Amino acid sequence: MKERIIVTNNHGEKLVGVLDNVGSTQLVVLCHGFRSSKDDGTLVNLASSLSSEGISAFRFDFSGNGESEGQFSYGNYWKDAEDLRVVVLYFRGKGHKVSTFIGHSNGGISALLYASKYQDISTVINISGRFAWIEA
Repeated sequence: MKERIIVTNNHGEKLVGVLDNVGSTQLVVLCHGFRSSKDDGTLVNLASSLSSEGISAFRFDFSGNGESEGQFSYGNYWKDAEDLRVVVLYFRGKGHKVSTFIGHSNGGISALLYASKYQDISTVINISGRFAWIEA
């Protein structure tokens, strides 16, 4: 069952996502890449594949992308990581076990930053993301 979910980030911006709920408490969060959205074919296909394996998936638009509120800004990795934080806390509050992120491109960077800061995600799958961080 697909369900539209809206979560508000720490800046008061509404983040829009789609939960592919198969009744599992295990939840994988999917993170889109640069100038993309939750509706990117890669994320839609990943959510479908996870669902077929009995794993619920949530894909959402980072702030300033897709249907989510906010201003787009290149290199907003830490803000994206904080968007991930409110998503994780929302779903944990609903009884889900969020232990995995799958991030594509920039979404992979944001997922890695989140995991390094909060250390409560055991698995990060980084698809086509950068392999070295260079501080500008």
